[in-house]
Amino acid sequence: MRFDTRLITGHSDRVRPEWIDYNGHMNVAYYVLAFDGATDYFADRIGLDAAYRTRHEASFFAVDMNVGYRREVIEGASLAFTTQLIDFDAKRLHFFHAMWQVEEGYLAATNEVLTTHVDMRARRSTPMGAEVLAAVKALWARQGDLPMPEGAGRVLGIRRKGAGNGA
Repeated sequence: MRFDTRLITGHSDRVRPEWIDYNGHMNVAYYVLAFDGATDYFADRIGLDAAYRTRHEASFFAVDMNVGYRREVIEGASLAFTTQLIDFDAKRLHFFHAMWQVEEGYLAATNEVLTTHVDMRARRSTPMGAEVLAAVKALWARQGDLPMPEGAGRVLGIRRKGAGNGA
């Protein structure tokens, strides 16, 4: 699989037997777990790694997320992830993961995440360290002109033709 070279790539996983539900495909809870691995990989790439978290007594917390399920994945499927930075400020990161089923090359799911940088002593949002912010700015210089990923910013709801409820 070939991805835009400006995207963060490199994280991969495999659908494990314990992730399969009674429908014979990956359970919704494990999509978030798999995407969490992609988030950790992203954090490491921008310097928000374990050493930073220890040194600064800081971390980052998810404050909102959307998961979009596109096509099912089954036990044993290989997964590849891409990550795009959508926006940021001194305290927050807004990014978008795509989960790809490797063997057949299709988009399986997406995950849009908003995080905040947190002082772990005070348990309050605080600006990122200078080295992380510099890495984020460098990533933005590489990705800032990419189009908004399809599915980013979506609103959850039922689209209706006409007024009222019902089928």
